[in-house]
Amino acid sequence: MELTGAQILLESLRREGVEVVFGFPGGAVIDIYDQLPHYPLRHVLVRHEQGAIHAADGYARATGKVGVCLVTSGPGATNTVTGIATAYMDSVPVVIITGQVPTPLIGNDAFQEVDIVGITRSCTKHNYLVKDVRDLARVIKEAFYLASTGRPGPVLIDLPKDVQTKLTEYKYPKTIKMRSYNPTYAPNPKQVAKVADVLRKAKKPIIYAGGGVIASEASEDLAWLARALDIPVTATLMALGCFPADDPRWLGMLGMHGTYAANMAISNADLILAIGSRFDDRVTGKISEFAKNAKIVHIDIDPTSIQKNVPVHIPVVADCKSFLTALRGILEPALAAEPSTPHEAWTTKVMDWKAEKPLSYAQDETTIKPQFVVETISKLTKGEAVITTEVGQNQMWAAQFYAFTKPRSFISSGGLGTMGFGFPAAIGAQMAFPDRLVIDVAGDGSIQMCIQELATAVCYGLPVKIVILNNGYLGMVRQWQELFYKKNYCATCLDVAPDFVKLAEAYGAAGFRVTDPAKVESTLAEAFALPRPVIVDVVVDREENVAPMVPAGKSITEMILV
Repeated sequence: MELTGAQILLESLRREGVEVVFGFPGGAVIDIYDQLPHYPLRHVLVRHEQGAIHAADGYARATGKVGVCLVTSGPGATNTVTGIATAYMDSVPVVIITGQVPTPLIGNDAFQEVDIVGITRSCTKHNYLVKDVRDLARVIKEAFYLASTGRPGPVLIDLPKDVQTKLTEYKYPKTIKMRSYNPTYAPNPKQVAKVADVLRKAKKPIIYAGGGVIASEASEDLAWLARALDIPVTATLMALGCFPADDPRWLGMLGMHGTYAANMAISNADLILAIGSRFDDRVTGKISEFAKNAKIVHIDIDPTSIQKNVPVHIPVVADCKSFLTALRGILEPALAAEPSTPHEAWTTKVMDWKAEKPLSYAQDETTIKPQFVVETISKLTKGEAVITTEVGQNQMWAAQFYAFTKPRSFISSGGLGTMGFGFPAAIGAQMAFPDRLVIDVAGDGSIQMCIQELATAVCYGLPVKIVILNNGYLGMVRQWQELFYKKNYCATCLDVAPDFVKLAEAYGAAGFRVTDPAKVESTLAEAFALPRPVIVDVVVDREENVAPMVPAGKSITEMILV
């Protein structure tokens, strides 16, 4: 069977089980779009290419499947770079297909030509420039394999226009084997036995979970371990939802804006079981002061992440789920024969920290506190919604005050901290789960970066809810200026802002504004019940800060608590 390059691409996407493609057409991909109606793929026309990559990213995070976006060459391709870097930093499986000028024109500064392979080399897991149509089927198979295995990540395929039109015999590989790429899934049994031994002997253990727990679908295994050995659990921003917030062992997020209990517990532990995390600077604070008295066990599928930031006593290169399954195989019969010694003194101390300085705020009858809004969302949805966020104070309040109970229910840009991510990511999640409630917790600054995607949501009937915590500032930067720059609020006050209610209506969505604390719950309930896109503009306390906060360069025990 002979097919053109465009047909090979679309047929291969079908065989990979792709159901949705987020894209924006242009001259360099017009041949692909010409064939698109003949294939059972749902194409979502976004209003900006950055929206396409963020939506594909949100789809991938919500489902665990590979997200796909399709854009044209030149500015179409470069408009995806921020989203590609976002996915790369957070290890999200996405395949990006970019058009390119015909192969004879590559390097000639042709119209809408950029070296997107060169531009994205540092922020993709791998990328390809396909110059021969006979290589295309294999490249697509490799791209999906690379994106979804090992430590997941974005893979880019740059496809010249002439390759899209050339004919060749179509044979799609059934399997793929790459000599230079063989991720280690199964843990070394000796290392697992060592971990089991130190866990049984530890007097002050803590589990520190990262996004790898969610990526490997290991949440249930993690919960079994924590309950079987009665170990407190903390997690990174990327891992929220991997352990239920209603379990008494849950300490909340740790790090710069982590809870007092989580930061104190990890700083005083004698054993840290780090699973699928990478000890980034937002977690560790001052490295030299981080968990100085603890043995560290680090499990990660990416060997380059182990020992990268902190010394590790027992390294285990493995998939998180494979490791936890193997660990359970050792611990379960051992615990049946000899129950674990309870960590009563440690458990009591950790519970004291939770009770001593919990997350808190003071809501009055006149000014709406942003924390109250998030808590109300949590109450109304009972932890069942998919929550996406923009970046900044809104993101941290969502992380702190929403009670996540399930994995893949929190979608946020962690490593790159991309403003504008949350709304298109919510569109991607809503495409994946049309019957679930999807809510973007936003700030009045960040929501404007991809606000044009309201047209996408309205066009496709996606009932995404945007709850804006509107404080009239670029809030997180303003907070730093208040605390560390003598309140020099330079370039952070948003003096001119749109009327978000009218803006929603202009796009064909619904809009609400709330200024009275007494009306927050009823307005949110009404908005969530509407089967259409909604903006809820909640006017909140202008100078409310995120707390706790660890100043840059300080130990995570040196928290600003109010």
